[in-house]
Amino acid sequence: MALGALAFLLVMGVLAGMINAAVGSGSLLTLPVLLAVGIAPGTAVRTNTIGMMFSTIGSVVGYRREIAAERTNRLGPLLATTLVFAAAGSCLLLAVPGGALEFVVPLLIVVALLLVVFQRRITAAITARRVRRAAARPDATDAPPGRVYRSPGLLTSMAGASLYGGFFTAAQGILYLGILGAFTGRPMKSVNAVKNLLALIVNVTAAVVYLVAHLALGAEVVWSGSIAIAIGSLIGGYAGTHVAKRLPENALRAVIVVVALVALARQLV
Repeated sequence: MALGALAFLLVMGVLAGMINAAVGSGSLLTLPVLLAVGIAPGTAVRTNTIGMMFSTIGSVVGYRREIAAERTNRLGPLLATTLVFAAAGSCLLLAVPGGALEFVVPLLIVVALLLVVFQRRITAAITARRVRRAAARPDATDAPPGRVYRSPGLLTSMAGASLYGGFFTAAQGILYLGILGAFTGRPMKSVNAVKNLLALIVNVTAAVVYLVAHLALGAEVVWSGSIAIAIGSLIGGYAGTHVAKRLPENALRAVIVVVALVALARQLV
């Protein structure tokens, strides 16, 4: 790649890392640059995913205390579901023509945006349903502490989101925030640390699959582009955690909506 394109990718990587830490979908800043210089869609996704993996490393380091505090919530089933379906999605990218992305990505961004916009209503509906079920079963006891991330609806939704995350990775953070907020009833800022941990699992899993495919099957990766994005996104990912922790929930929600709309516009134009 040309030196100017690499420098631009580095700058976009910093911004994308910050957005990933606070919201998600930072890849929609870096991926279009790779496509604009003539890199094929599949190669661009692989190159971008390997580079953006480092933004999630920076984000997890920045949220290490909050993630440690979530240990009591028994994240094992959620992490295992995320890993398995992220690997499946990454393998799917290697088999599916790049043109499939043109249909799938706008659809999933719309779903993510709806989840974020209507998160409070969805949470209220889920809570009301639980109250009705508890009233119908007066002898039943509440779920024990530590099961907030283990509901079947949450795990099923995260399986689908992780399949998408492994397939394309862009805007996965918006999906995760919407799903986690809707099914746990917790504020966006409270689940943001878990979102970043899940994004790390997805990106590392996808990067490993793509690396194996590169070595064993010759799947192309533009390594200079990955390195430029990696350096920028690692810096931005760590810096972005400090910004995200200070944002009010309504501000975070507004940022999510704006980023989702921009991402959708990029895909449809």
